Amino acid sequence: MAHRHDWRSQLSRPGRPPIFWEALVTVIVKSVLLLFTKRDWRGRANVPRTGGVIIAANHLSWTDPLLLAHFTYNNGRWPVYLAKSGVFDIPVIGKIVRACRQIPVFRGSTDAARSLKHAEEALREGSCVIFYPEGTITRDPDYWPMAFKTGVARLALATGAPVIPVAHWGAQELLPYGGKKPRLFPRKTFRVLAGPPVDLSKYQGLPMRGQVLKDATADIMAEVVGLLAELRGEKAPDTPFDESESRAG
Repeated sequence: MAHRHDWRSQLSRPGRPPIFWEALVTVIVKSVLLLFTKRDWRGRANVPRTGGVIIAANHLSWTDPLLLAHFTYNNGRWPVYLAKSGVFDIPVIGKIVRACRQIPVFRGSTDAARSLKHAEEALREGSCVIFYPEGTITRDPDYWPMAFKTGVARLALATGAPVIPVAHWGAQELLPYGGKKPRLFPRKTFRVLAGPPVDLSKYQGLPMRGQVLKDATADIMAEVVGLLAELRGEKAPDTPFDESESRAG
């Protein structure tokens, strides 16, 4: 399919889309979010202003990509997500998503590995790539993160890009999982806490497989969960929610 590499053809500035598309999307999205949400953002100094960087965040709602993009943009970075490939086929929307340098994810196909390769290229170009290491919205009934997948650790070790752990809270009040209509009023507060880069130095130079990836992933997850516990003022569960066990039960 021709659009698979189109996002790269839009490169005109390191880590950012063409000015026209950036301005258009920013005006629309920020206007809506400023109207319907309030912000409590902390740890903003931990987000590097330049260079390739990975944001590893928890996932609560279909609305948090826009909310987290607002946080990232206001900290001087253009947010790049890995989006389902089907989004790129939607008329108008697909064109905008490609122009804004988002990366298609081809799940369940031989091209799935290309998504991480494209993300690696974006990081080397100086992009800010946002990952949801859970791979989907959490199914934990109390909204704690589920187990992280190893892709974010693999990408960090391959590129040397810093991983900034980010926890957020409030998107689930705007649109809970399974909901079809956002709850716009009263205005919801989107709370964010960004931490310093996760220390992955002990894994540098080691084979990127097996236990190394698992341990690096565990370190990243521990930082995100710790920040979320601080943000919520609650103790996180000792073990992450397992959706497969829930189904079996």
